[in-house]
Amino acid sequence: MSDADCAPSPTAVDPSVPPSTEATADPAGVPFAALDPRLLREQRTSLKWTRFAPDVLPLFVAEMDFAIAPEIQRAMIERVQASDLGYVDGAGALAPAFTAFALDRWGWHVPDEHVHLATDVATAVVEALRVGRPAGGRLAISTPAYPGFFEMLEEVPFEVVEVPLTGDAGAGTDAPGCATSGSAVLAPPVRLDLAAIERAFASDPGIDAFILCNPHNPHGLVHTQADLAELARLAAAYDVFVVSDEIHAPLTFPGARFTPFAPLAAEAGALSVSTLSASKGWNLAGAKCAVLVAADASANELLRRLPPETVTRVSILGLHANAAAFTAGREWLDRAIAQVQANVALLTDLVSRRLPGVRLVAPEAGYLVWLDLRGAGLGSNPYSRILHDARVALNDGAAFGAGGAGYARINVACAPQTIHAAVDRIASILPPFDGGASPETRSPNLDLEESR
Repeated sequence: MSDADCAPSPTAVDPSVPPSTEATADPAGVPFAALDPRLLREQRTSLKWTRFAPDVLPLFVAEMDFAIAPEIQRAMIERVQASDLGYVDGAGALAPAFTAFALDRWGWHVPDEHVHLATDVATAVVEALRVGRPAGGRLAISTPAYPGFFEMLEEVPFEVVEVPLTGDAGAGTDAPGCATSGSAVLAPPVRLDLAAIERAFASDPGIDAFILCNPHNPHGLVHTQADLAELARLAAAYDVFVVSDEIHAPLTFPGARFTPFAPLAAEAGALSVSTLSASKGWNLAGAKCAVLVAADASANELLRRLPPETVTRVSILGLHANAAAFTAGREWLDRAIAQVQANVALLTDLVSRRLPGVRLVAPEAGYLVWLDLRGAGLGSNPYSRILHDARVALNDGAAFGAGGAGYARINVACAPQTIHAAVDRIASILPPFDGGASPETRSPNLDLEESR
């Protein structure tokens, strides 16, 4: 296989021009027509394309439809051509690649020696908890949250305490990438419920560990520095070990400011580690490599206790793919973010016009959008209705913990035409419009297979 075999379409993409819903190509220059789900289903073998029947439009799992960056393709091909497919022995080139990215994008100074490896972010969370709180105990998490947290925590001896997010009545509804800001289609913003978190920390028998999702999935919430600083203060005061999952941080929208938790934890004297990967930002989930970053020297000594297998289970191709992403893949990332913002704006507009009773949380990071379906007339399990009747696979909000029932999560890292198609399908199963109003003419969509 040559570089040309894996090269993107020659369609040019000018990084100085933000993509839009009128764009014709993805961040790698691949025409959107080539991202027709029927074609991708024939080409790709990941669970996104095998989990459901061929007539289901898959917008659930956090995989992009976009082609990966050519720079990452070349890095992986070079390693294969060099027969460099052995075991990993350390962070190697990934450490300086990540630390330079963290400094440039977030102003986060990370010593290279504070960067450790794990197979993926889920593994990193579990292994960090094993060395940070080997006796287990009680672990708090703000919900609704990524369902994988609940699955991975089955591997460690913790009682999970859910602390729901709280409404942020003082905040506006403006959000980066949202074309109809202030519209009734937008659900009220949320934030960490710091008062409830403190009550949980101060309770008897207390809390031993806290998983922070930063930015928060599924809301795309970029926590404020003030909220994170207060969480760090509380963690230090009550001796709570904080593991911060920051996998969506590279996908923060312009206009929002991502704040790494580690510097705040170090300043407050809280024990904390952070875990990140290029897997979400650059669509590399199957490459299997993530970093675990110590907040300070104490946390670094903790991570030195990780079993050797934590490193050797990492994919060497994933390591080089991550290094290439953090160094050479930045322009691709910026184009991807701009396209996702355009897709969020498109979805917001389509929901406001086509899906009465549906609201969404305007994200500030990531390509996942949280939909409030409770007023859509789809019954107590709207996820199931949409899957079985509209043939669109979303993520069931009930799996995200307290506060998730009646919601669903949709993935918008796809061609704009795919979003049109999904909204068309969902609109077709909604109850009649109130007042006898006629629904608007359906938006143009991909020539997808029949939904029945």
